[in-house]
Amino acid sequence: MIKKGLSRLGTFFLYLLSLLPFWFLYLISDVVFVILYHITGYRRKVVQENLKNSFPEKTEEERRLIERKYYKYMADLMMETIKSVSMSEKQVRKRMIPTNPELVEHYFKQGKSIMAAAGHYCNWEMACLSFGFLTDKRRVIVYKPQSNEVFTDFFNRTRSRFGATMISMKQTLRKMIEYKNELTFTVLASDQTPVKHEINYFTTFLNQPTAVFLGIEKLTKVVDCVVIFYRIDLVKRGHYTYTFVPLVEEPKQTKPYEITEIHVKYLESLIKEKPEYWLWSHRRWKIKPEDVH
Repeated sequence: MIKKGLSRLGTFFLYLLSLLPFWFLYLISDVVFVILYHITGYRRKVVQENLKNSFPEKTEEERRLIERKYYKYMADLMMETIKSVSMSEKQVRKRMIPTNPELVEHYFKQGKSIMAAAGHYCNWEMACLSFGFLTDKRRVIVYKPQSNEVFTDFFNRTRSRFGATMISMKQTLRKMIEYKNELTFTVLASDQTPVKHEINYFTTFLNQPTAVFLGIEKLTKVVDCVVIFYRIDLVKRGHYTYTFVPLVEEPKQTKPYEITEIHVKYLESLIKEKPEYWLWSHRRWKIKPEDVH
């Protein structure tokens, strides 16, 4: 009860903080950056190890520059995520702009549902809000529940307040079969780390053996929908574009693991292009192939 009470107090504080204007939140972000990077060194060893293993061809100076840029952006992302709690539709439309929304209707007119792979790259939280009013067809966001139920519910309400349907990862297959006879647009994170007992496949990602979920591949073959990548790009501070990149149009004609390899490789190319916008402080490679077999 005490934990839930403190969590609810925390969500109320986040809501109040979200009411502050962007310019003030970015002043806070500048302070947060100094605290995270220079004072506490939040997960710097994890970030440095991840960057070293992912980019062995880069010099230490180059990796340090990426590291610094990452922490700078992470501080902004934290403030933007808080702001998303109370952002209006007008604010979201101004700051998260689609470059090719016509592709969605193109596939819907063909009677095809859409499965979009996305990464923890740039502002995925603001993208969730924009996704809510992208189309009048069913919009589904698949999420991985946090250990704290109060915060899970709080952020799910935030992500879904413009019309998206939130589905827990464990319910995805059942719900996709339930929605099979209607056109849907579903978004899943392609870079989540499976728990050890759910690992069935490793690929090479950023120069390392990496455990990946096969959910996108399995689901698209069951419901026979096209696979795209939900690409987000930072234009300037607090302003983004997002682009739908076609990956696979006939999933049932692909070989085993082909879809998985395609969307993982696309995310990898995106990260290599501008690495500072990916979630480097996540312990992505804590499970090795030898730990499973």
